[in-house]
Amino acid sequence: MNNKLPISNNMGYMFLRRLISLLSPSGHSACLSIVIYHRVLLEPDRLLGGREDKASFELHLSYLTRYFNVLSLPDAILGLRRGTLPSRALCITFDDGYADNAEVALPILKQYGVPATFFIAAGCINGGRMWNDSVIEFVRRVPGDSLDLTSIGLGNYAIGSLMQRRQTLFSLLSTLKYLPLEVRQSQVDKMCALLPIHLPDDLMMSSSQIRALHSAGMEIGGHTMNHPILARIKNNMARSEIAEGKERLEGIIRAPVKFFAYPNGKPGQDYQLDHVNIVKELGFSAAVSTAWGVAKRGDDQYQLPRFTPWDRKQHYFLLRMARNMFKPVKTV
Repeated sequence: MNNKLPISNNMGYMFLRRLISLLSPSGHSACLSIVIYHRVLLEPDRLLGGREDKASFELHLSYLTRYFNVLSLPDAILGLRRGTLPSRALCITFDDGYADNAEVALPILKQYGVPATFFIAAGCINGGRMWNDSVIEFVRRVPGDSLDLTSIGLGNYAIGSLMQRRQTLFSLLSTLKYLPLEVRQSQVDKMCALLPIHLPDDLMMSSSQIRALHSAGMEIGGHTMNHPILARIKNNMARSEIAEGKERLEGIIRAPVKFFAYPNGKPGQDYQLDHVNIVKELGFSAAVSTAWGVAKRGDDQYQLPRFTPWDRKQHYFLLRMARNMFKPVKTV
């Protein structure tokens, strides 16, 4: 794709590019920015705030390819280890395994000629659904102005306006997220059984879509089977979740799955040192968290930080990327 700027903008372009180069130099002093995406919808989702859509992603890619050197995750990690990263080094990642990653994001990535890594919760593919998407789609489709969940201990909510429905959704997600895996799923199942609402079964990737991503040169990474908060389950279950997810994905792409993303990903809150050690023991080459900041040579490559800049305006987007380079990285 032609990403040339109009001549009138060249001075601003060169200044911003130079500034980012100073903050993100090459070689032994280099730093690696890793950005996270989840969904890339055709149109903004008003219930969720309207941020994860095709137009926003295309705009972000125009900024990222203009001002950064976008690398594959394997190449970037190798360069980080050897001290050979270029300046303004950056990787693009996606979490969870949504079908729109293959249907909408992949053609855009191809258009811009850049690689990405897709961390996939393997137990949710082929017609499955993430627990949070069950909640989202249930709340989206509930008729009327109120939602009474008192029978399952989740309270009573006003949902007459879009804002009330959104607040209800975020409150339920917050309440359910850190419950034990079985309890969380049980509560979600009970909620969905209260009303005869059909929920979509095409939100997540199919095996053929995963193979298409792999064939297009994209990296496939592990993200457990069922996206549990690892710190809230026993270590033997955590190991099983991580190992089975890796095995299933390797069976689909017929190639090693070398990278892992901790579900939810906050160090010390969502995963602990035990889980870092499990990931190492299972043969992954590196892993990523959702701690802010950038990775530098000598950092723990099983706790690489990632960041999501959501700004649409170029200067705000780049300023947020630059500020992230100063963030101290949290690990366990």
